[in-house]
Amino acid sequence: MKKSSLLFLLTVISFTANSQISYESGYFMDSTNQKTDCLIKNLDWKNNPTELEYKLQADSEVKKATIATIKEFGIFNSSKYVRRSVDLDRSRGTLGDMNSSRNPIFNKEQLFLRVLIASKASLYLYQEGSLQRFFYQDADGPIKQLIHKKYKTDDNLVGENNLFRQQLLNELNCQGLSERQMDELKYSKGQLVNYFIRYNECTDSKVIDYETKNKKGLFNLNFRTGLNNTSLAIDNLSSGPSGIDNRITAFGNEIGFRIGFEAEFVMAFNNNKWALIIEPTYQYYKTEKQLPLLSADLDYTTIEMSVGLRHYMFINEKSKLFVNASVVLVLSSDLSIIYEPNAKDLVDGKSNPNLAFGVGYNHNNKYNLEFRIHNNRQVMAKSQNWTTDYSVMSVIFGYTLF
Repeated sequence: MKKSSLLFLLTVISFTANSQISYESGYFMDSTNQKTDCLIKNLDWKNNPTELEYKLQADSEVKKATIATIKEFGIFNSSKYVRRSVDLDRSRGTLGDMNSSRNPIFNKEQLFLRVLIASKASLYLYQEGSLQRFFYQDADGPIKQLIHKKYKTDDNLVGENNLFRQQLLNELNCQGLSERQMDELKYSKGQLVNYFIRYNECTDSKVIDYETKNKKGLFNLNFRTGLNNTSLAIDNLSSGPSGIDNRITAFGNEIGFRIGFEAEFVMAFNNNKWALIIEPTYQYYKTEKQLPLLSADLDYTTIEMSVGLRHYMFINEKSKLFVNASVVLVLSSDLSIIYEPNAKDLVDGKSNPNLAFGVGYNHNNKYNLEFRIHNNRQVMAKSQNWTTDYSVMSVIFGYTLF
């Protein structure tokens, strides 16, 4: 039962990961400036793309467009890319790949640049693996690379060319920052985005911030309740040569109750697809077993804390699937096994951590249903003579309070 459930869970996770629908409302513009509204497959590109897949309608065939045929595309409330021919320095910053030239080595390339800030002064990004270059444009002027380069010095040390600071100081310095203040500016997306926002606000220019638009982290508090299918087997390691101990017991599967709350911190990147989850719960397992020479009554209650990571896969605006993995810590437990007649009771309150894996469905960011499976847990960890095999499968219903 346990192995088949695990196989089912892994199959569902694999299926949902490979079959999620990720076409979102957007547009593209061809080389003649003709705009086409469509549904674009949102891959949340880490590297700047050279092509895209799209549908004209939800039930239309999938088509492909490349950088040779389109000059601009965007996914509404998410991202925008523009095709530009720019001078790009591909010098690597890793020690083994550095060259000895302090100055950038430019080559003209046609690229899709990701728009980070669109305004009087616009900021763009090109990323390809570890290569990250920022570009800027002042009004209708040319798009130029903000220059930052690491190079190998004559004495085999690492030098750094931070000309981008001087570029901004000379051309985009409405705030009146001094060279000393500019020396603190780093060649990073966060700091450059903030700089361009402040500059454009200083010049009373309208700002479209694609980088943080709909990228804010979220906090959800979910009420969670459900049922556990639980089993426990105990074994006495010191039962003697005969291997006989009347208290070696395999308690059967029983349905128990669980209740708790889940704090979900949705992280502000990758289209809000990743979340940190923390879930304290109260659970109990109660059963009895009739043995050949005696009977056993078991009562096991716990307060547990699950800490893990969740990944969402969007189906449409109101539906999404998720998978998560957690470490389960037992904060408090009370285990009682009473044998009757004439046998010593077993009591132990120490439980080891275990892992849990779940797959579920969320509707309208309000209701969610999850199937979760735990790996085996040792619930008599303080005992040197007894081992236990405690396993749980859960069906959990959740409701988002806020």
